[in-house]
Amino acid sequence: MKKTILITGASSGIGKTSAKHFAAKGWNVIATMRSPEKEQDLINNENILITRLDVQNQETIQSAIQLGIEKFGSIDGLVNNAGYGEFGIFEATPEEQVRTQFDINVFGVMDTIRAILPHFRTKKSGMIINISSGAGKFTLPLISLYSASKFALEGFSESLSFELADLNIGVKIVEPGGATTNFSAVSGEKFSGKPVIEDYNHFIGAAGQLFASLSGQRLASAEEVADVIYEAVTDGKDTLRYVVGNDDFKQRMANRQNLSDQDYVNTIKESYKKYL
Repeated sequence: MKKTILITGASSGIGKTSAKHFAAKGWNVIATMRSPEKEQDLINNENILITRLDVQNQETIQSAIQLGIEKFGSIDGLVNNAGYGEFGIFEATPEEQVRTQFDINVFGVMDTIRAILPHFRTKKSGMIINISSGAGKFTLPLISLYSASKFALEGFSESLSFELADLNIGVKIVEPGGATTNFSAVSGEKFSGKPVIEDYNHFIGAAGQLFASLSGQRLASAEEVADVIYEAVTDGKDTLRYVVGNDDFKQRMANRQNLSDQDYVNTIKESYKKYL
């Protein structure tokens, strides 16, 4: 019997690529998105069910899970991919956008997991993959809210993995580093709509130079990330975190783990202070 995976945020980028990857490997896929009526790429694959799921709407979460079970008989895995990043100065970010950042990146993940756990407990098996980020392990200027949401997701996922292990339900974290998807474009739109506080202009300019210095690096492709997600679901290992990205990204992850806390903070400060 074919296995079935439910993927959130499957309208583009990592989510859509993962849907194609799992389908190519013979899996049934419940590809969920906020506007399924707009999807034209996945509709011709009989192994893929396209349906609405907005992580800010619990009714759509429950409906997508139920439709998937009715279509394919059961669900074996969940990939929580839906998310976006708030970029910019914290003080300039309206409260509504702060709450939306956590509604989508944290509370939406929690609501989706809570909704599917009864099914996994009945099956006595299941795999949950939460898509985090390098920003869930280390921070950079101008991404305080995105980092906060991913730090929260990391802590939640790690603790939840202990709770569910005895029930034969796995929880794993995939940490992509700057994947080449439209994620950055969406985040940029969020940044451009914020008010300007001139006192921060000098710092923003320096931080912008830091990001510009990183812009020429090869980023992880959506295909590479999808391959790691598939590996995490199917490898049978008790591994919690999977890192995917270029050598610079992996070095930053290693620095966060191996340097003393203050030494790491100092390296980040020095990386943008030279532009001040």
